[in-house]
Amino acid sequence: MSGIIIVRDIMTRNIKTVRPDDTALDAVRKMNKFRIGSVIVVNSGRPVGIITERNILQKIVEPRHDPATIKVKDIMTQPLITIDPHTAVDEAAKIMAAKTIKTLPVVEKDKILGIVTSSDIVRNSPTQLSILDELLRVG
Repeated sequence: MSGIIIVRDIMTRNIKTVRPDDTALDAVRKMNKFRIGSVIVVNSGRPVGIITERNILQKIVEPRHDPATIKVKDIMTQPLITIDPHTAVDEAAKIMAAKTIKTLPVVEKDKILGIVTSSDIVRNSPTQLSILDELLRVG
């Protein structure tokens, strides 16, 4: 197993969450406060969706909706694409490229443990650059 980096080793553990009935404005404020590009939507402790900057741009900004009146559940991406903490980083990069996503919540037994992003992969596993380059070109 020498040389193989797994998701658990590079994931960010301090993730930020919102609830489905929170407003889009609540999500944006949290993202701005912590200078992050996404928040995980949890319902009864279970991850059910994700709000990303792209969700905000496509579903709030462009159609000119009031973020104080739109619920997170109405703009979140679901179903949530997740990854197991014991998965190899190269597999995470392949999933991101195939699904054209830049963020993967790390989940085990319906419990969110962390999040891994394309930036985490580049920082910790530069050999995955070709896969992520493909992701960035497509996305």
